[in-house]
Formats: sequence, C-alpha cells, structure tokens
Amino acid sequence: MFRYFIVALVCTLAFSSEGCGQTTSTQSDKAKTTPNQSAAAPLQLTWEVVEEKHQGKNQTLSALTIQNTGKEALPAQGWTLYFHGSPSFKPKAGEAAPVKTELINGDYLKMMPTANSKALAAGASQRIEFVGAGQVVNQFRAPQGFYLVWDKDKSKGYPVSLNIIKPNHTAIDWETPQSIFTKNQEIKDIPAEKLTKIFPTPAQYKETGQAFTLTQAVPVVADKAFQKEADLLAVQLGNVLGTKPAVKTAGTGKAIKLQQKTGMGPEAYELTVTPQEVVISATTAAGAFYGAQSLLTLLPPSALAKKQTSVPVPGVQVKDAPRFGHRAYMMDVARNFQTKEQVLKVLDLLALYKINVFHFHFSDDEGWRLEIPGLPELTQVGARRGHTQDELDFMNPAYGSGPEVDKLSGSGFYTRADFIEILKYARDRHIKVIPEIETPGHARAAVKAMDSRYARLMKEGKKVEAEQYLLRDPQDKSVYRSVQNFNDNVMNVALPSTYNFLEKVTDELLGMYKEAGAPIQTIHFGGDEVPNGVWEKSPAVQALMASNPAVKTVDDVWYYYFGKVNAMLKARSLYLSGWEEVGLTKVRTNGKLSYVANPDFVKENVHVDVWNNLGQNIDLAYRMANAGYKVVLTNVTHYYMDLSYQKNYDELGHNWGGYLDVDKPFYFIPFDYMKSMRVNENNDPVSPSAFAGKEQLKPEARANIIGLQAPLWSEIVKTPERLEYMLLPKLMGLAERAWAPDPSWATNPGSAESKTAYTQAWSEFTNVLGKRELPRLSYYAGGFNYRIPTAGAKVENGKVLANVQLPGLTIRYTTNGAEPTVKSKPYAGPIAEKGTVKLAVFDAAGRSGRTVTVENK
Repeated sequence: MFRYFIVALVCTLAFSSEGCGQTTSTQSDKAKTTPNQSAAAPLQLTWEVVEEKHQGKNQTLSALTIQNTGKEALPAQGWTLYFHGSPSFKPKAGEAAPVKTELINGDYLKMMPTANSKALAAGASQRIEFVGAGQVVNQFRAPQGFYLVWDKDKSKGYPVSLNIIKPNHTAIDWETPQSIFTKNQEIKDIPAEKLTKIFPTPAQYKETGQAFTLTQAVPVVADKAFQKEADLLAVQLGNVLGTKPAVKTAGTGKAIKLQQKTGMGPEAYELTVTPQEVVISATTAAGAFYGAQSLLTLLPPSALAKKQTSVPVPGVQVKDAPRFGHRAYMMDVARNFQTKEQVLKVLDLLALYKINVFHFHFSDDEGWRLEIPGLPELTQVGARRGHTQDELDFMNPAYGSGPEVDKLSGSGFYTRADFIEILKYARDRHIKVIPEIETPGHARAAVKAMDSRYARLMKEGKKVEAEQYLLRDPQDKSVYRSVQNFNDNVMNVALPSTYNFLEKVTDELLGMYKEAGAPIQTIHFGGDEVPNGVWEKSPAVQALMASNPAVKTVDDVWYYYFGKVNAMLKARSLYLSGWEEVGLTKVRTNGKLSYVANPDFVKENVHVDVWNNLGQNIDLAYRMANAGYKVVLTNVTHYYMDLSYQKNYDELGHNWGGYLDVDKPFYFIPFDYMKSMRVNENNDPVSPSAFAGKEQLKPEARANIIGLQAPLWSEIVKTPERLEYMLLPKLMGLAERAWAPDPSWATNPGSAESKTAYTQAWSEFTNVLGKRELPRLSYYAGGFNYRIPTAGAKVENGKVLANVQLPGLTIRYTTNGAEPTVKSKPYAGPIAEKGTVKLAVFDAAGRSGRTVTVENK
C-alpha cells in the first residue's frame, strides 16, 4: 500500500495563499500578553533548503523565515503554528531555539514559542534553522499547510501563506535534459498510418485499406442481448456527430451491427470494418462492449475536436480477448477527496481502455467518504477535516487541508444516492466496483467517528447503544505508532462491537449494490500496516486470549480477526480480498521475524493485492501465488501511480518506491517481473545479487496471477487536475500489459533479439500515445490533464539537439531567456543559436510540459 519511507518528510502539494487576518493591538516583549482574539497577526513564511545531506547524513538542513507583515508586533508567547510535515523536523538549536515542534498525529505537527522566544516587531523577520530526516527531492517534501492559533481562542485557526524557495540541488543526482535525451534516443518516429489503430493492442489485427464512412444516418443495429451496449455506443458516437444515431433491433443497409455469437470467451469480441458495415460479434455483453470501445479508438482523434458530419473508420479485421480477467485501477479518495463527477469521468477513462475493476478506497486514517445509513458520524465526523481540539465534530487537518472545515479536498463524501449512481455508471461500462473498508489498521477516521457517536449517546444516557459500534477499548493502554505516525488508528478486534460495525457497513453496502443492480463478489478489508505494539495492553484482548484457546498470543489475534471477517463474508456469498498481509503469517526463527503464506486462508479463496516487491520481499507475490493464493500484481516499482515521474525537483510525487515514468508499466513482465526490475528506488541499476535465492513463479501457479492493478494514493492529489496528471499517461502501460497478448520480447528480455523487439514495441507504444491516444484524451470525456513529457536536450558540436518521449508532440524553444509558448519556434533540427536555450513540449491543444534549459556556449 502506501508504505515505508514516505514518513521521513511527509507533507502536501498545495499551500494556502491566504493571509493571516487583520492587525492586532501592540504588545511588548515583557508583557507577554496575547492580542485581541478576533484577528490574527499577518505573517509570511519562507522555507528553503540550506544544506542537503547535512553532516554527511541522510538529512536536510533547512530554514524557516517568519516575517511579520502586519503593523503590530507578534508577541513572544501566546500562539501556536500548526503545520504538516515529518516528526523529524526539529530546530537545529535544540533547547536553545526560540521554538519547538511536537507531533500531534500522522503528518500533523505544531510549533510553539519557547522561553527563548522574543516578540517580532512589525516588518521584522526571524530565521530559524531545522533539521529533518531524508532529502528534499521535490516540493512535496517541504513542511506545509501552516496556520496560526492564538492561545486565548484555540478554536479558530488562521491560514498563513508560505513561500518555498527552490533548492540548488548540489548534493542530489537529478534527472537532467541530457539523461532524458539519452533515454529518448532509442525511440523511433513511426508514421501514423503504420500504427495499430486500436488500443490496447488487439490479439489479432489486420488493416484492409477499405474504410467505412460514419455519419448521423448510420444506425446501430443490435441483437436484443446487446441493446444496452448499443445505446451507450450510440451516445458516444453522438458526441462526435452531434446527433445520437438511431438504435434498432433490425435493419438493412449501412449500419454498425452488434451480433451475438456463441462460443467466444467471456470478454472476447470480433470487429470487422468494411465499406458497407461495421460488425461487432461477441458471446457476452462485456465482449460486445469491448468491441465498441475498440471501434471508438479506431476513430481519428481529430474527430473529437469538433462535431463531425462524417468520420472515416479504417477497415480492419480484429479478433481479440484480454490476457488477464482482472484489470484494475485503485482510486484513493480517503486521504484527499474527489467529487462524484470526477469519479464518473475516471470510469469513462477506464472503460475506453478496457480496465474492468475499480478498486474504491473510500476509507483510511484521514477520511471516511461514504454515507452509511444509521451511522451518520462516519461522514459528519470522518469525512470532514478542520482545526479542532477534540475531533468530536470533525477530524484534524491532514496533508495541508487547512483549519477551515468543509473545504475540498480535505472534506467531502458520497451520499448513498451518489454511490448508487457510481455503481450504475460502472455497471453499464462493465466495470466491477470493489469497495475497500480499511481494517483493522488505517482506520482512524472510522475509530474517531464511532468515538463521537459513543460520546453523544453516553451523554444521552444510552450506554448500550453507545457501545454497539465502538471500535476501541477505552481501557487499552497499548503504545504504538503506525508507519504514517498515528497512535490511535487501529480497531480493537477483540470487541464484539467491532464486528457489529463491520456487519452493519457490509450489509448497507450490499443494499446499495442491490439497488443499483450492480454485481459484487468481494469486499476488500485492507489488512496492511498494523503496527507493532498494538493490542498488547488491551484488557479486551487479554480477555479474548483467556477465553479462546486458539488465541495464545497477540499475533494470533490477527488470524482470529480475519477468520471472523472471512466467515461473515462467506455467509453473504462473498469472498475476502485484502492487501498481502491478510494472507501472511508471522514466523519467528531464532528470534528473527519473517512472514510466510498462511496455509489456513488458501482454501478459503482469499484474494490478495501484493504491492511489496522491495528488499527482502522482491518475490513475495510469487511466493503467495505458489502457495495457492489468487494474486493481483500491484507492484509498487511499476504500478504505483503516485510515484514521481522523474527524479526532478519540479516533478511532484512520492519516491520511496522509486520513480515511475511511462515506460515502467509498459515493460513489466507479469510472470517474470524480476527481469522488469532494471533500477532500484534511487534510479540506480539493480544488482543481479538482489534476486539471488528468490522464488520464481512456478508454471502451475501462473493461473493464480489473476491480474494487474495500478493504485493512485492521494496524499499529494488535491485536485482533479493533479489526479489526471499522475494517472496519465502512466495508466496506459497498465492497460496495455493487462489486455494485450504476452509480447515476444518478454520471453528472454536479456537477449539481443528481444532487446531489438522491445525497442520496436516501445517505439510503437510511444507513437500510439503521442499521435493517437493523448490527442484523443484532450477531448474525450471533457478532456484530461495528462502529463506532457519533458524534452530531452544536449549540446553536441556547438549545437543543441532535442528529442521527445512521445513522437507526435511538438518541441518549441526560445533563445532569449523567455519561457517557450505555443507561438515559439518549433524544433526541426539542431539549434545553432548560442546562449540560453529553453525548450518545452507542447500538445496539439497548446498545453506544455516542464521547461528545460541548456547553455550553448
């Protein structure tokens, strides 16, 4: 899941640009009294890196400058700055510093004046140095989300603006224009007419040269079994033609036909385009739907730019079926929220590229986003964030969401009606929605919501009702910190009330699926990252151990819990899904702890999403598949969409699992993925010794690899635009690898023949993206904010050479120091002009990627 190393310097992307409020009355340093509480002193904060790898260690020395921009003095005492960052962020001067920092919970900290603090006069500034663990690889690593609270009114917070100064990067090996140029050199520019015109790549594809002309007069004629698919196709064609074509059950003449044909696979289809007709044949409605999506990608992208009177459809003969039946995208809306409209837009994207599973991560430590009838606190408290002293009405801010409650993206939830609409939308597009109830860890939002419910009902004298859904043991004295630094985010699984809660939520979910007419076979119950120390001092757990012979240690509580959850789901004709930990058991040998596949759950049809292929866990997915588990490959190294595209300060994203550009999802080899692990988390070549003694996937266990999944965790995703940027075009590699046949280059990727085949395949893929699919996505479903690549550039023989990762996009440049615009010169060959050359890549819609600069001396 979202894992180990990010807590070193966790923070947020966006920061407030608002001021702190109005001026306050004058205060002297000696008086140490607090200003009028109705307003806050205006402040301006500036943060900058002073020294990377400070003292030769993996830590950063930085400075925070506090400037009083008001007309009155900021008093020495009586205030607190709240912010988000790493608990390691401490003043360098220690006890002699004018401020101290303390962790509240998670990424949420506070900074308070010490006895060494002095009043800050109007217009004056104070610079304070801090040391924090890790390196500042991009702006996301900076402390952010600052706001001010006065001691005499601790209920109100005032946002403080923050300016971040870009560091010089003297000690970090950054991606450069030259290194990008070298990577791009293997990419060939392939003429558009020679590209496969259906994406993902079909199993069998042949062009005939005999096109079909699509107009408003062409009806969609469908067998009764495919009427829903025909109607949806007609709606999509209507978006191109301006008028929805007629949908019929019979007819003669030119038409698009959806015909049922027996004997084909569950998602297979055939597509034939001749000058007279377009015929989609399939056995199932899903197959007919995917044939229709292939027809849509056959249309030239330019057809979506404006309404068309006629559109040429290339003549093709296609026979197609997916490689994997489980092709998944996981959307985290718990850490930061996305609207229902954005969810529907993402479903349109998934449908177009034949991704058929939507893993809906709606609950986590920082938010619970789905209305559950009968448990209003889940969304009244768990779905809202803001400055609070007790979290009874809403939760603490997280990831810089700020002090004001009900502000996107910290706050927000889906009503029951919203979720039913989402389910219907997905159902019509043959997308299964797998809901995830994060348990027993990563459950802080649910725990706090039920605490609020408990407090409310106890106040009303309803003790039995108050305890009905309580998720923690009030007498528990256990001490722990999760990997994200929470000390109160784990459900107590010895309490009967915890199972009351899970059954209530499960049954309400099933009611929503039933009302939506949407299929559901499983619920994901999380299961990852429960920290050491949890439950050890819980009287409820001690009582369970005393009464249940099968629960001898705290470790056994884990198996007790998931055994009960599994039984609950089986009683409802569902199977259990979870992160890999659900299927692992602890083994201690000579005092050393290790994890092995738990044989008890194999026979229970438990499905696991395995993300961890780092360090000693490189082969974990194969070990679990070999043991008999149904495994979804969710490898962090190749499919975590929230990882930064490149090792560059201006490229926002995580890096604890490495860097993830467009190529990694594409060159992933599902049945031999260790051969896909070319670089480590630092972008250095992986040593072959890393794979020594690791378990390979057994031939008979291949059937246990049921699919691939790309998650997008949302700690840094605060807007729809950022979501789309992190998702696209990386998701296209997942779509290709999950659907398209096993490529020839994957059989023996180290051979010269395979390397040549890979270079050709990679070139075809990048050309398809640059010349067909990204231009399409500029308009499809309202248009997507996909990432435009950074130009590669180098100086050779006194001239600047440039190239691009995705042929079809245009490089533009300037030589006068100005930022390139859509009107700047297009790159057509080596640039002879001397001086500072700035280059950027532009798409056909006029958007550009990051600018790079080279000096041609």
